[in-house]
Amino acid sequence: MIYIGSHLSVSDGYLAMGKTALEIGGNTFQFFTRNPRGSVSKPFNKEDALALVGFLEEHGFGPILAHAPYTINPCAADESIRKMTLRVMKEDLDRMEIFPNAMYNFHPGSHVKQGVEVGIKYIVELLNQLLTEGQKTYVLLETMAGKGTEMGRSFEELNAIIQGVSVKGKLGICMDTCHIFDGGYDIKDNLENVLENFDKVIGLGFLKAIHLNDSKNPLGSKKDRHEKLGDGYIGLDSLMELVNHKAIRNLPFYLETPNDLAGYKKEIELVKSRFQE
Repeated sequence: MIYIGSHLSVSDGYLAMGKTALEIGGNTFQFFTRNPRGSVSKPFNKEDALALVGFLEEHGFGPILAHAPYTINPCAADESIRKMTLRVMKEDLDRMEIFPNAMYNFHPGSHVKQGVEVGIKYIVELLNQLLTEGQKTYVLLETMAGKGTEMGRSFEELNAIIQGVSVKGKLGICMDTCHIFDGGYDIKDNLENVLENFDKVIGLGFLKAIHLNDSKNPLGSKKDRHEKLGDGYIGLDSLMELVNHKAIRNLPFYLETPNDLAGYKKEIELVKSRFQE
């Protein structure tokens, strides 16, 4: 069985997201914890969240994935932005503890010309303030395309962050197929080598989730522009080879393609039809 879903809006409510995911054929989903371009969230509706917990269990959903807003930057030069990032992520993680087997994904941020080493230092400091042995929620670093001073552009950068974190047992990686392709990792023609490299540098045990997207741009473009499955430079056959790979097939997959709900439904059906049980 494959766990696959799309990106949904928390503004509709927690239980509503679960119902929408089921209606379009999904058995998991991803959502922004708050406005992706802001830092303020609505009051937490515990009753609605608990209703979703029951719904997920009833329908056999895989782990849901929360996504931090784009406005955070764990390695910003401005200390006030780093403090805001810590506040937002802590609030999000406190809320996520109500959901069993949930994960929380964030972009490592941009070092804004401070240098990679400084960026890694700040990200590690943030994670060491956030992660505890007793928490249920996994926190995932997302692989990035490498635009500008963006962190997380290579497996080596991500591993350097992991090595500095004390509570490694609650840390993982979300691999975005568009991002790593745009970042120069050839998952189209050399998937096996990319995964072997990931395992050598980081360890496949840290890989917890996949953002399944095609790319509007060619290999190594560093552009980060998602495309619908099969309409981009990676191609449907290569993406399905990845989905069916023995090292990945048991992970949850989350679509972030430029789609509406009808489009997501078609893509979910497509991926399920090409998944080798």
